[in-house]
Amino acid sequence: MSTIQDQIEQERAQAREVCGIEGGTSSACAAAWDAVEELQAEAAHQRDKEPEKNSLQQYCDDNPDALECRVYDN
Repeated sequence: MSTIQDQIEQERAQAREVCGIEGGTSSACAAAWDAVEELQAEAAHQRDKEPEKNSLQQYCDDNPDALECRVYDN
């Protein structure tokens, strides 16, 4: 996740630079900030993904009859 955060920071810096040179109402400025927004949306999407299974969960998926994986209903 840190790599996408690094990319977001790089794109923000680039967007600020472009907007400073081209002006805040230019199409280049808008495109630069669109790139930042797309990366932020991707970061949010990655956070929303289902968390990975731990080693016990993976083991139980492979060995559902193992003693460690039994589930008792009361």
